[in-house]
This record gives sequence, C-alpha cells and structure tokens, in this order.
Amino acid sequence: MGNTDKFEMIANVYDTPERIQTAKVSSDAIREYVVDATSKKAIDFGCGTGLVGMNLANEFHSILFLDTSPNMINQIEQKIADFNIRNADTLCFDFEKEGFSELSADYIFMAQVLLHIDDYEFVLARLFNVLNDGGHLLIVDFNQNENIVSDIVHNGFDQAELADIMMKIGYKTIQSKTFYTGSKIFMGQDASMFVLDAQK
Repeated sequence: MGNTDKFEMIANVYDTPERIQTAKVSSDAIREYVVDATSKKAIDFGCGTGLVGMNLANEFHSILFLDTSPNMINQIEQKIADFNIRNADTLCFDFEKEGFSELSADYIFMAQVLLHIDDYEFVLARLFNVLNDGGHLLIVDFNQNENIVSDIVHNGFDQAELADIMMKIGYKTIQSKTFYTGSKIFMGQDASMFVLDAQK
C-alpha cells in the first residue's frame, strides 16, 4: 500500500493527540452504521496503530487489524497485549501486491486509508471479494480539497464520484455524508471528512 516507508518511520510516534481525536470522531461515525455486529467479523484495513479499530473492537465478535507496515502492526500487537484484548488479531499484508483468498469479513472499515492508495479502484474491488454477502465496507476519508497539491496522496474524494466507481464494482445501497470539519487536519489545510457505507 502507498507510503508504507513513511509509516514505518513514524509508527512509534504516530499517536498524537490530534490523531487520537480524529480517530475518535471517525470511529463514532463508523459506529452509526454498525448494526447487531456482536456475532460478526471485522477488518480494520490499513489500520495504522489501530486507533480507530481499538475504539470499535467491542462491537464485533472478532477484529483483524491489517496493515502493510510491520512497525504499525508491532504497535497494535503491543496494545492488544497491554489491554488484554481477546477478540483481535493482526496481519501484515499488502492488498495492492497480492490476493488473499482465505480472508473474509462482515464489516471492513478504512479510515484515511484510501487517499494513500494509488489504484484505489483495484483495492476496492479486492475488498468487495473479501466481504461476505450482505457485508459492509465503511470508508472515512477527506472530501476533495483543491488546496491540497501532493504527489504522494490523493487530494480527497468527491463522494458522488466514489459512489459511482463502487457501484460499477458491484457495491449497492451506498450512502455517505460529511460528518466533521477541522482546522489544519489535512496536510496543514482546513478540511472536512465524510463517511461512506456500501453493502455487498
């Protein structure tokens, strides 16, 4: 996945107060779409240090923290041990490079991950295959922001365009909304975030 090298370097200092706060509002937004999930399996895709998934772990029967960065996974494993979380597992894996046929989930969520993925349509199609029938993919990311100019991340997403791409892949019942606006939260710029829920 994109920018793994960068995340490798910052893993042990990643959990800043700002990121913890953003993760809290992101997990609250995701939680609104999680229904009767105590028997369901979840994947925190591109989990980083697990800030979002840790907030949601109690909602599910089991949760898999998946990331391309070994250092990020190490951070998660430490938290799982420290907090004695019994329904969590980890996997260091790159979906852009290889498929993983044994993986399945009822809920997949990805918070501020899509903007780091170069060919995100390809990854969204792979995640569709991982979802069980009726399962949900929940995306939290930035709305498109013309003030962001970067060659390492997308400058956010247009919710309607993203929904169109996902419908072509096969997702249905897609709904999204902007839920948060913050100061200097996206590469030093003021920005807003959306949550999108899509079903298989």
